[in-house]
Amino acid sequence: MSRYRFSVSSSDTRQEGTIESDSFRAAVDALGEHVTVQLGDVLEIGVNGFPPASYRCVGEVRNGLPIWVPSGQLAA
Repeated sequence: MSRYRFSVSSSDTRQEGTIESDSFRAAVDALGEHVTVQLGDVLEIGVNGFPPASYRCVGEVRNGLPIWVPSGQLAA
């Protein structure tokens, strides 16, 4: 299992921590189940020794998991 460091930030709050998971995708999905996420929040997640990936919450799927898109990329 890999240990991922994460932070979820909004305009007025920031939550940080670590999560262990078999895959990056499973780690991101698990965060949506255990951390309160709202539209517009920014997720930074990665492993020690590498810069974190950055995502912005743009919506929610039916089961309550957030929809993340890479942050800082321009639309086509």
